[in-house]
Amino acid sequence: MAGVSKNGCGHVQAAGIELTLLDCIRYLKRATGINGVAQIAKDIGDRANPKKLASIARHFENTSVRRLGYLLDLSNHKKQADALQPFAQQSDKYMPLDPSVRPLIEGLSISESRDDRWRLDINETVEIDF
Repeated sequence: MAGVSKNGCGHVQAAGIELTLLDCIRYLKRATGINGVAQIAKDIGDRANPKKLASIARHFENTSVRRLGYLLDLSNHKKQADALQPFAQQSDKYMPLDPSVRPLIEGLSISESRDDRWRLDINETVEIDF
C-alpha cells in the first residue's frame, strides 16, 4: 500500500499494462501457461506503450522478453512487438517458446520450427481466441 488518505481510504499502486505483460511471461507457469499468456497479450497488448514496454523490458530476462515479443506478434500488436525486437538480436542462442515442454530424450529437439525473428524454438502450438 502506497499510503492512506485522510478519509481512511487506502492507495494502492497497481502495475501498468507493460509490467503486467512482462510479469505474466516471466511467471509463465503461474499465469496459466503459454496459451494463457498469449490470450493476455492479445487482450491487453495493444494498450501497452511501446517505449515504456521496451524500457521496462531491460530489467527482465532476455528470453522472457523474446517470448512476449513473439506473442505480441501473433496477436498483431506490431508496434509493441517491434519495440521488443532489438532484445532478440542480442542473443544467438535459440530458446524454447514454452520452457515447460521437455523432450522425452534429453538433447533432442521437439520443436517443429524456429522463429528467427525472436530466436525461439516453437515447441508448442499457441492457441488464441480472436
